[in-house]
Amino acid sequence: MKTIPNTWHTPYSLLLTITLFVLICGIALSEEAQASEELNGLPLFFEDDFDNGIERWEMTDPDAWQLEADGERTVLSLSKLSEYTPPVRSPHNIAWVKDLRVGDFIFEATLKYTGRAYGHADLCLFFGYQDPAHFYYVHIATEADPHANSIFLVNGEPRVSIARERTDGTEWTDEYHTVRIKREVDSGSIQVFFDDMDNPIMTAEDKTLTYGSIGIGSFDDTGNFDVIRVYAQPAPAE
Repeated sequence: MKTIPNTWHTPYSLLLTITLFVLICGIALSEEAQASEELNGLPLFFEDDFDNGIERWEMTDPDAWQLEADGERTVLSLSKLSEYTPPVRSPHNIAWVKDLRVGDFIFEATLKYTGRAYGHADLCLFFGYQDPAHFYYVHIATEADPHANSIFLVNGEPRVSIARERTDGTEWTDEYHTVRIKREVDSGSIQVFFDDMDNPIMTAEDKTLTYGSIGIGSFDDTGNFDVIRVYAQPAPAE
């Protein structure tokens, strides 16, 4: 007797396979979305990739900054030195986030150095901003010395290095890098990571300043800034 192949279940099996695939992909995408909305227990508080302009930022010199296309990226480019004199010795070229106030946070930035090669070649990230003479900043430079490649406090007087540990320097390349700052107000802990998020390149402990805004820029050089993310809880009311 001739056996007739049982083919009725083939479309069903295919449908089942597709359904399972979609469910698995959906779970993966959901986990990825959740990861992007939260980091180490802190919710995503601020995010900007500059696709919608720069209205959320305030610069020490707006003429020094501009939106540019870098390949497929839209970046905020610090293209020249700012015509700005700070009240005390500290970086000149800064873009601050408007109306942002955080304490404990994780601050991530994607950035690329575009200046000349020399020992103090730098880009900076800023946090704890109170006013133009009171804030912290991380200076990432090719070589470390008392004024470079360190964590600094500006507290009504010229900047002071407060790093307890740091590398001998940070190598800039022609590529974009990811920098992360992790800040805990109560303990004073500050950790800075460069591409490798397991091993900090700088650490410090300082409780001088608590809540404040964050910023991007440089002391003396130029660079491009792309995705900026701040994971944090809302600051308590003043």
